[in-house]
Amino acid sequence: MKFIDEATIKVYAGDGGNGVATFRREKYEPMGGPNGGDGGRGGSIYAVADRNINTLVDYRYTRTFRAQRGENGRGSDQYGAGGEDLILRVPVGTVISNKATEQVLIDLAEHGQQALLAKGGNGGLGNIHFKSSVNRSPRQCTKGEPGEEFELYFELKVLADVGLLGMPNAGKSTFIRSVSAAKPKVADYPFTTLHPNLGVVRVDTNRSFVIADIPGLIEGAAEGAGLGHQFLRHLARTRLLLHLVDIAPFDESVDPVKEARAIVEELRKYDESLYQKPRWLVLNKVDMLSDSAEVVAAFVRDYGWEGRVFAISALAGIGCKELTYAIMEHIESVRAGEHAQEDQDGLPAA
Repeated sequence: MKFIDEATIKVYAGDGGNGVATFRREKYEPMGGPNGGDGGRGGSIYAVADRNINTLVDYRYTRTFRAQRGENGRGSDQYGAGGEDLILRVPVGTVISNKATEQVLIDLAEHGQQALLAKGGNGGLGNIHFKSSVNRSPRQCTKGEPGEEFELYFELKVLADVGLLGMPNAGKSTFIRSVSAAKPKVADYPFTTLHPNLGVVRVDTNRSFVIADIPGLIEGAAEGAGLGHQFLRHLARTRLLLHLVDIAPFDESVDPVKEARAIVEELRKYDESLYQKPRWLVLNKVDMLSDSAEVVAAFVRDYGWEGRVFAISALAGIGCKELTYAIMEHIESVRAGEHAQEDQDGLPAA
């Protein structure tokens, strides 16, 4: 199935039914009086996060959604039936915005979370509401209110703890295959990854984290070059970025230090908050080097990197286990800090 992570749709809530002006006409009841019922409420449109849905492909080809209109009122004090609500199910992690104002309406980050997108119109009033001591036979009634209508923008940001960043063919897909059960496509040509892949890395019985692999970035990605810029949004929720670098490029003219700097610059141009996220340097393909320790030290020196650095071979599995345990410890410490902050925010004021 094609991965779709954005869509624009139009939603139309149901109009309210009209009220009616009718009068009771029965034998032996010449002065029966008004008995026109109200119109029914129009159906509303809701969005619900569903963990069983992975993409927004359902909203790429069906772009208009209308809720049911409320029924008109009838005589004999009969009210019209309300319109049925419409439920739009979306993947967990979907951000919904108003297309016209670009205002974010809701971030559906949890399974089962629900949001009202468009409210149905109220039904009109029948003439039974207008009778009084001075108006025994009212002929007025009101029409139903129109339902709300909006053009909405759906954007999916996958929920992952760790994001992989790097040039095409840096070994990101091989790494995620090595440490998780995910099986993204791997080949000896660039841009083999065409959409994000998620993998669950389990380091112990009850210890695991989710890792996201997106298409590789190239220089100029922030201006639209290549594929990766389209999927950088999926790194927004991550707690840690792994910058994978091919330390042993097949083409000797390629400078790994220059490529690493270009990737980080594209990240900064795209989103400053993404650039500020914790980021570790992972030097891949050390199995291709005879003097890996010396090459790694030279790269770190030339790159001017002062953060954490790991030398691995995703294909041979060298250093992968140590890296996953280090990631798990980092994720657990971040989660503990988040929970402590939530507990602190939830304490009653002194």
